Amino acid sequence: MSLYTVLVAEDEFEVREAIVAGTDWPGLGFRVMDSAENGQEAWDLFAKEAPDLLLTDIRMPFMDGLQLAEQVKRHYPGTRIIILSGYDEFEYAQRALQLSVDEYVLKPFSSEDLAAVLAKMRGVLDAEAAEKRDVAQLREHYRRSLPVLRENFLATLMMRPLKRRELEEKSALYDLRLAGESFQAAVISIDAAGQAAAGGTPGKENTPSISEDQELLLFASLNIAEEIAAARNQGRVFLHQGQVVLLTISMDRDPQAVTAATMAAAEEIRQAIERYLKLTVTIGIGVVIHEPAGLSYSYKDAVLALDYRVILGGNRVISIADVEQRHVEKMRFDELKEQSLVRCLKTGTADELKDIIESLFQGLAEAPVSVKEYQLYLMEIVTAVLRAAKDADADLDDLFGDNMASLAELYRFRTLAEAKAWLVGICARMMGSIAVVRQSALHNLVEEAIAYTRANYGDSELSINKVCSQLHISAGYFSSIFKKETKTTFVAYLLHIRMEAAKELLRTTDLRAMEIAEKVGYAEPNYFSFSFKKHVGMSPKEYRSSIKGG
Repeated sequence: MSLYTVLVAEDEFEVREAIVAGTDWPGLGFRVMDSAENGQEAWDLFAKEAPDLLLTDIRMPFMDGLQLAEQVKRHYPGTRIIILSGYDEFEYAQRALQLSVDEYVLKPFSSEDLAAVLAKMRGVLDAEAAEKRDVAQLREHYRRSLPVLRENFLATLMMRPLKRRELEEKSALYDLRLAGESFQAAVISIDAAGQAAAGGTPGKENTPSISEDQELLLFASLNIAEEIAAARNQGRVFLHQGQVVLLTISMDRDPQAVTAATMAAAEEIRQAIERYLKLTVTIGIGVVIHEPAGLSYSYKDAVLALDYRVILGGNRVISIADVEQRHVEKMRFDELKEQSLVRCLKTGTADELKDIIESLFQGLAEAPVSVKEYQLYLMEIVTAVLRAAKDADADLDDLFGDNMASLAELYRFRTLAEAKAWLVGICARMMGSIAVVRQSALHNLVEEAIAYTRANYGDSELSINKVCSQLHISAGYFSSIFKKETKTTFVAYLLHIRMEAAKELLRTTDLRAMEIAEKVGYAEPNYFSFSFKKHVGMSPKEYRSSIKGG
């Protein structure tokens, strides 16, 4: 089991060492992550890692325990706090209670006294952790929410293409069986006359606001469809946007066979609804696809098939394949494909780029499409690349040559291989261009931060948050790029700049230490001396003497 982390802040060396070395921390469930000899040093350590527990003396230089506790409670409310203090500090104790300090230990105390308080704190932390990970409670809540989660996920599946990994993870999480060779969506829509009879408005079957009677008819239709689909082992049935959706999941890869099975189930559902509910419905059927991640294609085609009710009349099953010539989903350059390509252009590798372009062209040779459709597909891909290039401030001349006329090559390619090679070349150049632009931007950002820090290190309130506010970026992002560019943290860099400036002033001026402290950004002169000695190995006075002595 992992141990809770503790930061010990105590200005008396003997007391601090007795606490750190004389306590059975692992036995009590804790690990001392660090110790500090004053409140300011302790607060600086919070920038590196926020502990689970702060054990702090109340009387300390530079920043006392209550000031430290106040800072911690404001910025790290999850950290628990134990205050150590003497009998003569009752007023401080009262303020500690107002700050919601968790425990208050009076000096002098024995190791047993401290162990008892730590054991109590361990119980509090354990209870918090248990509450957060109460598996039984979470499972029960999850079980009750599962039907809604499933329906929301299926609705998402109808609205947009999903990545294969996302689909596999979510379907496993929601215990949805979506394994099959072929998939097809059918949409069951109550005809206008039926809606009018139930209190609806003729011709407004897609109106999101429906009456109670309409909702009852919708659920009755859902129940009938579920019974028939279950008997046929057809797939899943669910509600989406005021309509019943039948999702066919088949192990057959033959689109004609899959469509025939879907149409048979749909016809049986239509007849049963008419017989039992005295209601007519029209059922639109989309194309057969072979990847569940792209079910939105089939669903949208099913909805489109419903539009032909105006021409063919309602109370029937309409397959999109019967009314429009639809082509395989491979020819659709959808949002998911565009996102994958653009992500690769921005952060991918050369091998990933080849794989993605290979997937974009996969199966096109066998697709029954016209030359115009094929050229349009290529143009959609190139348009996505152009958008990405514009967003990244890439030089279009470098990508496409001296002018955009080279795009006319799209209409001169005689083979897929030529088009693929051309596209790989453009995308590879763009990846290189984006990498150069990004690296330059990151470098410039860090240089700007360094320049701002060098110009303002004398500001005692200068912090990473203040620099990030100046640069208009988040602290988390800035920390990562600053460390990547400089191989050090911003806090360490600021300390280094201040110490170097202090050494320069000690070498070249007769300013007193307190004056130098103010010039290099320390509001508290004594804390400056403490930090200087810790960083340089000698006090400011000793350093100046060593320089003059040399």
